[in-house]
Amino acid sequence: LAAEQGVADAQHNLAMLCSLGRGIPQDDREAVRLFGFAAEEGYVDAQHNLAVFCEEGRGIPQDIGEAARYYRLAADQGLASAEWFIG
Repeated sequence: LAAEQGVADAQHNLAMLCSLGRGIPQDDREAVRLFGFAAEEGYVDAQHNLAVFCEEGRGIPQDIGEAARYYRLAADQGLASAEWFIG
């Protein structure tokens, strides 16, 4: 799988499938893990989605500080929805 080879968009897409339970069992913890890999590679959608999971405590304990960090990373890349969250 491309996700296992470190391809950020594949990691993000697989994370989305995990979070939604589409074609595979729903697993927020695995989604967070995969979003994290893609986010650290600079994949903006993964940064935003990981921020949401951190903010909501989905798959990991709620962590507003980490949410803000990932929202900031996404906002710095120009993602308007992330800019809205950080004000």
